[in-house]
Amino acid sequence: MNIKHWLSSGILAASVALSAPLYAQQQTPEALIRDNITGFMADLDAREDYYANNVNELKKLVDESLDEVADFRYIGASVMGKYFSNATPEQRSRFADVFRQTLIDTYTRGLVTFDYDELRVIDDQRPQRYDDQTSVEMEIVANNGDVYPVSYSLRLSDGDWRVVNVIVNGINLGLTFRNQFDQSMRDNNRDYDAVIRNWSPDVGVDELEEGGSE
Repeated sequence: MNIKHWLSSGILAASVALSAPLYAQQQTPEALIRDNITGFMADLDAREDYYANNVNELKKLVDESLDEVADFRYIGASVMGKYFSNATPEQRSRFADVFRQTLIDTYTRGLVTFDYDELRVIDDQRPQRYDDQTSVEMEIVANNGDVYPVSYSLRLSDGDWRVVNVIVNGINLGLTFRNQFDQSMRDNNRDYDAVIRNWSPDVGVDELEEGGSE
C-alpha cells in the first residue's frame, strides 16, 4: 500500500507510538518514544506475515497497549469540544470507547499493509516549555523518498506521560476530528446518540499530502 492510502486511513507513526507500551517514566518523552518505536517495529517486522494473516491478534495487541498509553477520556473530551459539557456521563464514556475502537481498527489495518522506508525520531527536539506538557517530533520516510513530519503531543497525568494528540504534515488531527464532530452534530440536529453511533473519523488524502500550518 502506498503512502497516500495509509495517510488517508490513519498515521503509521501515530499507531506505533500509541500501540507501544510505555516503559520507565524516568525516561524523557523523546527517549520513551524512540525506544518504543524501535522495539515495536522490530517485533512487527519479525512477525509481519503472522500478523497479516492474524489481524485479530494484532488488533488485540494494539488494544491492550493503547490502554496503557493513550488518554482517551481526555482525547474524547477534546474532540467533543463545546458539546462535552451538555453530554451525559454515559455519552461521554461511550464516545471515548467508540473513538478508541475506530482508531484501533484503522491502526491495525495500516500496520500490516503500510510500505515505508524509515521511521525516525528527530535528534534535535524543541525544549520542553511546561512540566506537564511536551511534544516529540519524528518523520515517516516513504519508499519514494517523501518525508512526512509527525509531532506527538503528550500530557503528564498521574505521573505517566500520555499521548493526547498527533499533528501530521502540519495537519492537527485532534482539531480535524473536533471539526468533524461539530459538523456531525449540526447534521444530526445535536443528537448525541446518533453522532456517537455513526462516528467514523476521516482525514482526506489530499489534505494530508498538501499539509497545513499547525
